[in-house]
Amino acid sequence: MSKSCRAPSSQRGRVLLAAVVLALLAALAAAGALWHLYQKPLPLPLRDDRVEIVVPAGASARAVAQAMREAGVDVNAELFVAAARWHEAATRLRAGRYEIARGMRIADVIDRLVRGDTLKEKVTIVEGWTFREMRAALAAHPMLKADSAAMTEAQLLVAVGAGEAHPEGLFAPDTYVFDAGSSDLDVLRQAYRAQQARLARAWEGRAAELPLKSPYEALILASIVEKETGQAAERGRIAGVFVNRLRTGMLLQTDPTVIYGLGEKFDGNLRKRDLTADTPYNTYTRGGLPPTPIALPGPAAIQAALQPERTTAVYFVARGDGTSQFSDSLAEHNRAVAKYQLGGRP
Repeated sequence: MSKSCRAPSSQRGRVLLAAVVLALLAALAAAGALWHLYQKPLPLPLRDDRVEIVVPAGASARAVAQAMREAGVDVNAELFVAAARWHEAATRLRAGRYEIARGMRIADVIDRLVRGDTLKEKVTIVEGWTFREMRAALAAHPMLKADSAAMTEAQLLVAVGAGEAHPEGLFAPDTYVFDAGSSDLDVLRQAYRAQQARLARAWEGRAAELPLKSPYEALILASIVEKETGQAAERGRIAGVFVNRLRTGMLLQTDPTVIYGLGEKFDGNLRKRDLTADTPYNTYTRGGLPPTPIALPGPAAIQAALQPERTTAVYFVARGDGTSQFSDSLAEHNRAVAKYQLGGRP
Protein backbone atom coordinates (compact mmCIF):
# COMPACT_ATOMS: atom_id res chain seq x y z
CA MET A 1 0.00 0.00 0.00
CA SER A 2 1.39 3.42 -1.01
CA LYS A 3 1.52 6.33 1.41
CA SER A 4 -0.57 9.45 0.76
CA CYS A 5 1.29 12.57 -0.39
CA ARG A 6 -1.36 14.84 1.02
CA ALA A 7 -0.34 17.09 3.89
CA PRO A 8 -2.28 16.89 7.12
CA SER A 9 -5.35 19.10 7.17
CA SER A 10 -3.96 21.26 9.97
CA GLN A 11 -0.88 22.06 7.91
CA ARG A 12 -2.98 22.95 4.87
CA GLY A 13 -5.08 25.25 7.04
CA ARG A 14 -2.02 27.05 8.32
CA VAL A 15 -0.74 27.57 4.76
CA LEU A 16 -4.11 28.88 3.59
CA LEU A 17 -4.37 31.21 6.55
CA ALA A 18 -0.89 32.55 5.89
CA ALA A 19 -1.77 33.17 2.24
CA VAL A 20 -4.95 35.03 3.21
CA VAL A 21 -3.05 37.13 5.74
CA LEU A 22 -0.36 37.98 3.20
CA ALA A 23 -2.98 38.89 0.59
CA LEU A 24 -4.80 41.06 3.10
CA LEU A 25 -1.59 42.79 4.12
CA ALA A 26 -0.72 43.36 0.47
CA ALA A 27 -4.20 44.80 -0.19
CA LEU A 28 -3.94 47.05 2.84
CA ALA A 29 -0.49 48.16 1.77
CA ALA A 30 -1.77 48.90 -1.73
CA ALA A 31 -4.77 50.76 -0.36
CA GLY A 32 -2.52 52.74 1.94
CA ALA A 33 -0.17 53.56 -0.88
CA LEU A 34 -3.09 54.55 -3.08
CA TRP A 35 -4.56 56.72 -0.35
CA HIS A 36 -1.19 58.36 0.20
CA LEU A 37 -0.61 58.96 -3.50
CA TYR A 38 -4.18 60.10 -4.09
CA GLN A 39 -4.33 62.53 -1.21
CA LYS A 40 -0.74 63.74 -1.00
CA PRO A 41 -0.37 67.44 -1.73
CA LEU A 42 2.21 66.98 -4.48
CA PRO A 43 0.72 68.46 -7.67
CA LEU A 44 0.59 66.77 -11.03
CA PRO A 45 3.52 67.71 -13.26
CA LEU A 46 2.27 69.84 -16.18
CA ARG A 47 4.02 70.83 -19.36
CA ASP A 48 2.42 74.31 -19.23
CA ASP A 49 0.70 76.41 -16.58
CA ARG A 50 -2.63 75.14 -17.85
CA VAL A 51 -3.75 72.49 -20.30
CA GLU A 52 -7.11 71.50 -21.72
CA ILE A 53 -8.52 68.04 -22.26
CA VAL A 54 -11.69 66.91 -23.97
CA VAL A 55 -13.58 64.05 -22.35
CA PRO A 56 -15.98 62.35 -24.79
CA ALA A 57 -19.29 60.98 -23.56
CA GLY A 58 -18.77 57.54 -22.00
CA ALA A 59 -14.99 57.88 -21.76
CA SER A 60 -13.31 55.49 -19.30
CA ALA A 61 -10.92 56.63 -16.58
CA ARG A 62 -8.08 55.09 -18.57
CA ALA A 63 -9.06 57.08 -21.66
CA VAL A 64 -9.14 60.26 -19.56
CA ALA A 65 -5.67 59.50 -18.22
CA GLN A 66 -4.42 58.99 -21.76
CA ALA A 67 -5.97 62.31 -22.82
CA MET A 68 -4.22 63.99 -19.89
CA ARG A 69 -0.87 62.54 -20.89
CA GLU A 70 -1.33 63.64 -24.49
CA ALA A 71 -2.17 67.15 -23.28
CA GLY A 72 1.03 67.37 -21.25
CA VAL A 73 0.06 66.06 -17.80
CA ASP A 74 2.55 63.52 -16.41
CA VAL A 75 0.02 61.26 -14.72
CA ASN A 76 0.36 57.55 -13.96
CA ALA A 77 -2.53 55.94 -15.81
CA GLU A 78 -2.80 52.96 -13.46
CA LEU A 79 -2.86 55.24 -10.44
CA PHE A 80 -5.48 57.48 -12.04
CA VAL A 81 -7.73 54.50 -12.85
CA ALA A 82 -7.31 53.09 -9.34
CA ALA A 83 -7.97 56.47 -7.76
CA ALA A 84 -11.14 56.91 -9.84
CA ARG A 85 -12.39 53.50 -8.70
CA TRP A 86 -11.49 54.19 -5.08
CA HIS A 87 -13.36 57.47 -5.34
CA GLU A 88 -16.31 55.57 -6.88
CA ALA A 89 -16.03 57.95 -9.80
CA ALA A 90 -14.98 55.68 -12.64
CA THR A 91 -18.51 55.62 -14.09
CA ARG A 92 -19.38 59.22 -13.16
CA LEU A 93 -16.85 61.17 -15.22
CA ARG A 94 -18.78 63.75 -17.23
CA ALA A 95 -18.12 64.66 -20.83
CA GLY A 96 -16.85 68.09 -21.76
CA ARG A 97 -13.78 70.27 -22.13
CA TYR A 98 -11.78 70.72 -18.93
CA GLU A 99 -8.90 72.86 -17.74
CA ILE A 100 -6.13 71.33 -15.63
CA ALA A 101 -4.00 74.00 -13.99
CA ARG A 102 -0.62 73.83 -12.35
CA GLY A 103 -0.96 72.82 -8.69
CA MET A 104 -3.89 70.43 -9.17
CA ARG A 105 -3.69 66.89 -7.79
CA ILE A 106 -5.32 63.72 -9.07
CA ALA A 107 -8.05 64.22 -6.47
CA ASP A 108 -8.73 67.72 -7.80
CA VAL A 109 -8.97 66.48 -11.38
CA ILE A 110 -11.33 63.64 -10.51
CA ASP A 111 -13.53 65.94 -8.41
CA ARG A 112 -13.74 68.37 -11.33
CA LEU A 113 -14.68 65.58 -13.75
CA VAL A 114 -17.37 64.27 -11.40
CA ARG A 115 -18.87 67.74 -10.86
CA GLY A 116 -18.81 68.42 -14.58
CA ASP A 117 -16.94 71.68 -13.97
CA THR A 118 -16.30 72.14 -17.68
CA LEU A 119 -14.98 75.04 -19.66
CA LYS A 120 -17.92 76.69 -21.35
CA GLU A 121 -18.10 76.59 -25.13
CA LYS A 122 -19.03 79.61 -27.24
CA VAL A 123 -20.53 80.18 -30.64
CA THR A 124 -21.01 83.59 -32.21
CA ILE A 125 -23.83 84.40 -34.60
CA VAL A 126 -22.73 87.43 -36.59
CA GLU A 127 -24.94 90.42 -37.38
CA GLY A 128 -25.87 90.42 -41.05
CA TRP A 129 -25.47 86.67 -41.52
CA THR A 130 -28.24 84.89 -43.36
CA PHE A 131 -30.08 82.02 -41.75
CA ARG A 132 -28.18 79.64 -44.03
CA GLU A 133 -24.82 81.04 -42.89
CA MET A 134 -25.85 80.77 -39.24
CA ARG A 135 -26.95 77.16 -39.71
CA ALA A 136 -23.65 76.26 -41.36
CA ALA A 137 -21.68 77.81 -38.48
CA LEU A 138 -23.63 75.83 -35.89
CA ALA A 139 -23.19 72.61 -37.86
CA ALA A 140 -19.42 73.19 -38.02
CA HIS A 141 -18.99 73.71 -34.28
CA PRO A 142 -17.21 70.61 -32.90
CA MET A 143 -18.81 70.85 -29.46
CA LEU A 144 -22.44 71.12 -30.62
CA LYS A 145 -24.65 68.16 -31.41
CA ALA A 146 -26.11 68.78 -34.86
CA ASP A 147 -29.64 67.68 -33.96
CA SER A 148 -31.16 70.04 -36.53
CA ALA A 149 -28.97 68.86 -39.42
CA ALA A 150 -31.61 66.60 -40.96
CA MET A 151 -34.50 68.99 -40.30
CA THR A 152 -36.24 71.08 -42.92
CA GLU A 153 -36.65 74.77 -42.19
CA ALA A 154 -40.28 74.15 -41.27
CA GLN A 155 -39.36 71.35 -38.86
CA LEU A 156 -36.66 73.48 -37.28
CA LEU A 157 -39.08 76.35 -36.70
CA VAL A 158 -41.48 73.99 -34.94
CA ALA A 159 -38.63 72.59 -32.83
CA VAL A 160 -37.64 76.04 -31.53
CA GLY A 161 -41.22 77.10 -30.89
CA ALA A 162 -41.49 79.63 -33.73
CA GLY A 163 -44.84 80.40 -35.29
CA GLU A 164 -43.44 82.14 -38.35
CA ALA A 165 -43.35 80.46 -41.75
CA HIS A 166 -39.86 81.64 -42.79
CA PRO A 167 -36.73 81.46 -40.59
CA GLU A 168 -34.78 84.44 -41.93
CA GLY A 169 -34.16 87.20 -39.41
CA LEU A 170 -35.75 85.36 -36.48
CA PHE A 171 -32.53 84.59 -34.57
CA ALA A 172 -30.59 87.15 -32.56
CA PRO A 173 -26.95 87.70 -33.51
CA ASP A 174 -24.92 87.29 -30.32
CA THR A 175 -22.38 85.05 -28.59
CA TYR A 176 -23.97 82.05 -26.92
CA VAL A 177 -22.38 80.00 -24.14
CA PHE A 178 -23.12 76.31 -23.73
CA ASP A 179 -21.74 73.06 -22.34
CA ALA A 180 -19.88 70.75 -24.71
CA GLY A 181 -22.24 68.22 -26.21
CA SER A 182 -25.28 70.51 -26.08
CA SER A 183 -27.81 70.37 -28.89
CA ASP A 184 -27.69 73.05 -31.57
CA LEU A 185 -31.44 73.33 -31.01
CA ASP A 186 -30.73 74.68 -27.51
CA VAL A 187 -28.69 77.52 -29.04
CA LEU A 188 -31.33 78.15 -31.70
CA ARG A 189 -34.07 78.33 -29.06
CA GLN A 190 -32.05 80.89 -27.09
CA ALA A 191 -31.41 82.92 -30.23
CA TYR A 192 -35.05 82.84 -31.28
CA ARG A 193 -36.33 83.92 -27.86
CA ALA A 194 -33.69 86.67 -27.65
CA GLN A 195 -34.70 88.11 -31.03
CA GLN A 196 -38.37 88.04 -30.12
CA ALA A 197 -37.63 89.87 -26.87
CA ARG A 198 -35.46 92.51 -28.58
CA LEU A 199 -38.06 93.11 -31.24
CA ALA A 200 -40.90 93.37 -28.73
CA ARG A 201 -39.03 95.94 -26.61
CA ALA A 202 -38.11 98.04 -29.63
CA TRP A 203 -41.65 97.87 -31.02
CA GLU A 204 -43.08 99.16 -27.75
CA GLY A 205 -40.79 102.19 -27.93
CA ARG A 206 -41.18 102.84 -31.66
CA ALA A 207 -41.47 106.31 -33.12
CA ALA A 208 -44.91 107.60 -33.99
CA GLU A 209 -46.45 107.27 -37.44
CA LEU A 210 -43.99 104.79 -38.90
CA PRO A 211 -45.11 103.15 -42.15
CA LEU A 212 -44.78 99.73 -40.52
CA LYS A 213 -47.81 97.61 -39.70
CA SER A 214 -46.25 94.98 -37.43
CA PRO A 215 -43.09 93.95 -35.57
CA TYR A 216 -42.37 91.55 -38.41
CA GLU A 217 -42.31 94.41 -40.93
CA ALA A 218 -39.92 96.21 -38.58
CA LEU A 219 -37.71 93.12 -38.62
CA ILE A 220 -37.70 93.14 -42.43
CA LEU A 221 -36.69 96.80 -42.53
CA ALA A 222 -34.05 96.22 -39.84
CA SER A 223 -32.49 93.45 -41.92
CA ILE A 224 -32.17 95.83 -44.90
CA VAL A 225 -30.64 98.51 -42.69
CA GLU A 226 -28.20 95.91 -41.33
CA LYS A 227 -26.99 94.98 -44.82
CA GLU A 228 -26.82 98.58 -46.12
CA THR A 229 -24.91 100.10 -43.18
CA GLY A 230 -21.17 100.57 -43.57
CA GLN A 231 -20.68 102.95 -40.63
CA ALA A 232 -22.59 102.48 -37.38
CA ALA A 233 -23.07 106.24 -37.05
CA GLU A 234 -25.09 106.28 -40.29
CA ARG A 235 -27.46 103.47 -39.36
CA GLY A 236 -30.26 105.74 -38.15
CA ARG A 237 -30.05 108.00 -41.23
CA ILE A 238 -30.12 105.02 -43.60
CA ALA A 239 -33.23 103.79 -41.80
CA GLY A 240 -34.67 107.29 -42.17
CA VAL A 241 -34.13 107.21 -45.95
CA PHE A 242 -36.01 103.91 -46.27
CA VAL A 243 -38.82 105.17 -44.01
CA ASN A 244 -39.14 108.28 -46.20
CA ARG A 245 -39.37 106.10 -49.29
CA LEU A 246 -42.01 103.86 -47.73
CA ARG A 247 -44.05 106.89 -46.66
CA THR A 248 -44.06 108.39 -50.14
CA GLY A 249 -44.51 105.16 -52.06
CA MET A 250 -41.06 105.24 -53.65
CA LEU A 251 -39.38 101.96 -54.54
CA LEU A 252 -36.75 101.00 -51.96
CA GLN A 253 -34.27 100.09 -54.72
CA THR A 254 -31.79 98.39 -52.43
CA ASP A 255 -29.23 95.95 -53.85
CA PRO A 256 -29.06 93.59 -50.82
CA THR A 257 -32.66 92.50 -51.32
CA VAL A 258 -31.96 91.67 -54.97
CA ILE A 259 -28.86 89.69 -53.96
CA TYR A 260 -30.86 87.79 -51.37
CA GLY A 261 -33.45 86.91 -53.98
CA LEU A 262 -30.74 85.54 -56.26
CA GLY A 263 -29.61 83.16 -53.51
CA GLU A 264 -26.80 80.80 -54.48
CA LYS A 265 -26.94 82.07 -58.08
CA PHE A 266 -25.28 85.31 -56.97
CA ASP A 267 -21.60 85.16 -57.96
CA GLY A 268 -20.49 88.39 -56.31
CA ASN A 269 -21.24 90.57 -59.31
CA LEU A 270 -24.63 92.29 -59.43
CA ARG A 271 -25.55 92.92 -63.05
CA LYS A 272 -28.12 95.21 -64.68
CA ARG A 273 -30.16 92.20 -65.73
CA ASP A 274 -30.39 91.16 -62.06
CA LEU A 275 -31.88 94.55 -61.19
CA THR A 276 -34.55 94.25 -63.86
CA ALA A 277 -35.45 90.57 -63.37
CA ASP A 278 -38.58 90.51 -61.23
CA THR A 279 -38.54 88.40 -58.06
CA PRO A 280 -40.37 88.83 -54.73
CA TYR A 281 -37.14 90.34 -53.34
CA ASN A 282 -36.41 92.75 -56.20
CA THR A 283 -37.12 96.16 -54.69
CA TYR A 284 -36.33 97.78 -58.04
CA THR A 285 -39.39 96.15 -59.61
CA ARG A 286 -41.73 95.79 -56.62
CA GLY A 287 -42.96 98.39 -54.17
CA GLY A 288 -42.86 98.18 -50.41
CA LEU A 289 -40.89 95.76 -48.27
CA PRO A 290 -39.78 92.33 -49.46
CA PRO A 291 -41.79 89.38 -48.08
CA THR A 292 -39.28 88.37 -45.39
CA PRO A 293 -36.12 89.68 -43.74
CA ILE A 294 -32.95 89.21 -45.78
CA ALA A 295 -30.51 88.69 -42.90
CA LEU A 296 -30.19 88.50 -39.12
CA PRO A 297 -30.38 92.09 -37.85
CA GLY A 298 -28.66 93.04 -34.63
CA PRO A 299 -30.24 95.17 -31.88
CA ALA A 300 -28.83 98.43 -33.26
CA ALA A 301 -30.42 97.82 -36.66
CA ILE A 302 -33.75 96.96 -35.04
CA GLN A 303 -33.58 100.11 -32.96
CA ALA A 304 -32.72 102.20 -36.03
CA ALA A 305 -35.67 100.79 -37.97
CA LEU A 306 -38.06 101.74 -35.17
CA GLN A 307 -36.37 104.99 -34.15
CA PRO A 308 -35.05 106.27 -37.48
CA GLU A 309 -33.19 109.54 -37.78
CA ARG A 310 -35.30 112.44 -38.99
CA THR A 311 -33.96 113.35 -42.42
CA THR A 312 -35.17 114.80 -45.70
CA ALA A 313 -32.88 112.52 -47.69
CA VAL A 314 -34.40 109.89 -49.97
CA TYR A 315 -31.19 108.73 -51.64
CA PHE A 316 -27.75 107.58 -50.56
CA VAL A 317 -24.73 106.16 -52.35
CA ALA A 318 -21.55 104.58 -51.04
CA ARG A 319 -18.49 106.81 -51.13
CA GLY A 320 -16.11 103.88 -51.26
CA ASP A 321 -14.65 104.43 -47.77
CA GLY A 322 -17.47 102.83 -45.80
CA THR A 323 -19.51 106.03 -45.54
CA SER A 324 -22.45 107.20 -47.64
CA GLN A 325 -23.42 110.39 -49.43
CA PHE A 326 -27.05 111.33 -48.73
CA SER A 327 -29.18 113.38 -51.13
CA ASP A 328 -32.61 115.00 -51.04
CA SER A 329 -33.19 115.00 -54.79
CA LEU A 330 -32.51 112.81 -57.81
CA ALA A 331 -30.30 115.48 -59.37
CA GLU A 332 -28.10 115.58 -56.25
CA HIS A 333 -28.03 111.81 -56.15
CA ASN A 334 -26.97 111.53 -59.79
CA ARG A 335 -24.09 113.92 -59.15
CA ALA A 336 -23.04 111.84 -56.13
CA VAL A 337 -23.20 108.64 -58.19
CA ALA A 338 -21.07 110.22 -60.89
CA LYS A 339 -18.50 111.36 -58.32
CA TYR A 340 -18.27 108.29 -56.14
CA GLN A 341 -19.32 105.42 -58.40
CA LEU A 342 -18.36 106.54 -61.92
CA GLY A 343 -15.08 108.27 -61.15
CA GLY A 344 -16.44 111.73 -61.91
CA ARG A 345 -17.99 110.76 -65.24
CA PRO A 346 -21.53 112.19 -65.74
